[in-house]
Amino acid sequence: MSDSKPIALDAMGGDHAPHEIVAGAVHAVRERGLSIVLVGSPRVLYETLADHDATKEVPIVRAEEALAMDEGALASLRRPRSSIAIACHLVRRGDASAVVSAGSTAGIVATGRLRLKAQHGVQRPAIAVALPTLPNPTLLVDAGANADVKPEMLVQFAHLGTAYAELAHGITQPKVGLLTIGAEAEKGNKLIKRAHELLQGSPGITFAGNVEGYDLLTGKVDVITTDGFTGNVALKTMEGAVRYAFAELQQTIEDGRLARLGAALQRSRLRELRRRLDAEAHGGAVLLGLNGTVVIAHGASRAPAISAACQLAADLSAEGIVAGIGERIAATHRSHRLW
Repeated sequence: MSDSKPIALDAMGGDHAPHEIVAGAVHAVRERGLSIVLVGSPRVLYETLADHDATKEVPIVRAEEALAMDEGALASLRRPRSSIAIACHLVRRGDASAVVSAGSTAGIVATGRLRLKAQHGVQRPAIAVALPTLPNPTLLVDAGANADVKPEMLVQFAHLGTAYAELAHGITQPKVGLLTIGAEAEKGNKLIKRAHELLQGSPGITFAGNVEGYDLLTGKVDVITTDGFTGNVALKTMEGAVRYAFAELQQTIEDGRLARLGAALQRSRLRELRRRLDAEAHGGAVLLGLNGTVVIAHGASRAPAISAACQLAADLSAEGIVAGIGERIAATHRSHRLW
């Protein structure tokens, strides 16, 4: 069951906005039973909703501007009436339960910090992405919000990821790994070495040591903490490798009769594997550390991915995950004064 308040969907953000965003909203309303409000240009959105015969199903909130996909953090100041800014304002005012956007990541992060404010004790919000490991997802934090960080911030990302793993995924005492170039404690630059020292003695964190790039999908740890630059490169490298592997597999299947027969026999398992490894099927990333639920969908998201992102936002809001994370982070900050 979703929160009674609607999800504020930034209809102008994304490579395929507004048409795919609107299509995703209509799908979320009709197929998932969610309550959605579109934020953007009323004329454009009304016409697009009319194409789906959905003008009476999805309300619109006017936004006079939109952030372009190539605009950075400063755009949040230059465009105070942008669609993402209005969406955040709806959450802050209590008129919406969460924000979903496929727009510029830098713009979303900056606007979220400006409009929703950081939770008590949080220096920087961080993007958490659930990697499709089994039996539980591995959370990568930060996946792109903070390119330049201090060692203390990596510890904070570990706390955010730990709280998210516990509350959203039911993982008891999540194991935390620090992403670097070697498993040994002395591997890495000054930032990583100092963060390693801090993580070893940080109360509330079960630190499992360093992890490397090939550990991303092994399930070795439950939370991987890293800076946003490294995390984003690692994430996109992994996504590209998965797409390449599936393209090669598809070509191999098409080229041989026995391969096609084998694929037919394993069709359900192959379909499930593709679904599990498809980033768009999981709804996107969560911006942790703000006083509000913010889900960031992939910039190239089509309608199914937008619908999934709205479902993720609704679930997080209904279960009070973000508020619960804030309470844990504030308690840790008061008790240990780590940051």
